[in-house]
Amino acid sequence: MAGNAQYPHPILAKEGWPFIGIAVFLAFLIHYLGSFAWALPFYIIAVFIIQFFRDPARDIPTQVGAVLSPADGRVIVVEKTHDVYADREALKISVFMNVFNVHSNRMPVDGEVVKAHYFPGQFINADLEKASLQNERNALVIRTTDGQIVTSVQVAGLIARRILCYVGVGHLAKRGERYGFIRFGSRVDIYLPTDAVPCVTIGDRVSASSTILAKLTTAASVDAGTVGNQV
Repeated sequence: MAGNAQYPHPILAKEGWPFIGIAVFLAFLIHYLGSFAWALPFYIIAVFIIQFFRDPARDIPTQVGAVLSPADGRVIVVEKTHDVYADREALKISVFMNVFNVHSNRMPVDGEVVKAHYFPGQFINADLEKASLQNERNALVIRTTDGQIVTSVQVAGLIARRILCYVGVGHLAKRGERYGFIRFGSRVDIYLPTDAVPCVTIGDRVSASSTILAKLTTAASVDAGTVGNQV
C-alpha cells in the first residue's frame, strides 16, 4: 500500500526559485539584446537548473518496518560499520545523488528526532567513502515509533556548498516527509540496526520516499531509554 505525499512546494523546490529566476531572466535578456544564438547557452543552463530543482510528489509505502530512501540516486554502500552519530554498530546504506537526480531529502521512517548535529567539513567527491566522515554533513538520529534507532546523514559533495535541513531535536518525523535539500551533487547515508534486512544492493537506482531501502525487525534492537541518554 502507498500514500501520496503532498509537498508544500510541488514540481519545483523552493530552494531553486532564486536560481531559476536569475537563469531564465538572463537567457531572455541576452535573447532580447542580442540573438537566440547568443542566448542559447543561457537557455541550456536555465533548463539544467530547472531540472535540478524539480521536486515531484511521490507515493509512500506504508509497510510496517519499511525504511524508505531519503534521496534519489544510486546505492553505493551496503555494509556493517560503526555509526559515530549514535555510537553503535550499524548497517549502513548510502545513496549517491548526481547533478541529474532530485535533491530534495525525505524522512526514511516515522519517529522522533533525538539528535541533530551539523559538521562543517571538506567538499571531496561524495562518491568516495571518506566523504561520509570528512565532508560537510548534517546528521539526524531518529527514534522510531517502536524504539529503534535510524540515523540519516546529509553529506555535501564535490560542488555542493550548502546543506539545508529544516528540522531539529524533538521533531516528530513522518516517513516521506520533506525535511531538507542539498545543492548540486551529494549523498545521504542511512545507519540502521545491524539486524535490519537490506532490500537493495550496490548499483541499484532508488527514488526518494517510494523505494524501500531496508526493513526493520519488529522487536527493538536497542533500549530506547538508553539510546536517548547516549544522544
